[in-house]
Amino acid sequence: MSDNNHIPTPHISAKEGDFAKTVLLPGDPLRAKFISENFLENARLVTGVRNILGYTGTYKGHEVSVMGTGMGMPSIGIYSYELMNFYGCENLIRVGSAGAVNEDVHVMDIVLAQGASTDSAWANQYRLPGTFAPIASWKLLSAAVRSAKELGTSVKVGNVLSSDVFYGDDPAGSDAWKKMGILCVEMEAAALYMNAARCGKNALAMFTISDELYSGRSLPSKERETSFRDMMELALETAISLER
Repeated sequence: MSDNNHIPTPHISAKEGDFAKTVLLPGDPLRAKFISENFLENARLVTGVRNILGYTGTYKGHEVSVMGTGMGMPSIGIYSYELMNFYGCENLIRVGSAGAVNEDVHVMDIVLAQGASTDSAWANQYRLPGTFAPIASWKLLSAAVRSAKELGTSVKVGNVLSSDVFYGDDPAGSDAWKKMGILCVEMEAAALYMNAARCGKNALAMFTISDELYSGRSLPSKERETSFRDMMELALETAISLER
């Protein structure tokens, strides 16, 4: 249930009912704009506070929303919390970029985050008597795997690292995570998964690999904004499969 008393929020200017039950969450607001203009029909801007753009339209006749979240766990933590608690959104699918850690993961590969290890203290707020394991919702993960097979899109599924730092001070930090089988590193999934768990909602993070930490291969920023079409299509097919 949404909490109408909090709408609009300090960070989202949308009205009640402006968001679909399923929302795609790219970090870059311009990627949200790109998805709305290139994949959705009858897309309308529903929020633009702080230039964090959010749109709602239809994809193959099904209502879907897409909104930017900015970078890092504090930022996606705010937007995902408000979408789930105040706007009644049920399924949040992060679509982002990540850096490959595993040597079998390469630029332009698509990774589905089954779990999200983290160096963040995000879970401390819940005062748990142990360590919480942030994982994807099986409903979304299984739907994404099925959709990938139907599209003929290759995906890698496994554990990712959600890090609080982009420029880490420990040069051996990636080595430690690599030996534990981490596929790639990004900065948002763990907070998204924990917020969804606390709210009783569904979350999945999927990534297109934009760079390889060990080989040095990378994509320019402009390509990151517009070239992740396979992942975008996969996310949208996953979204509408939930209504079949």
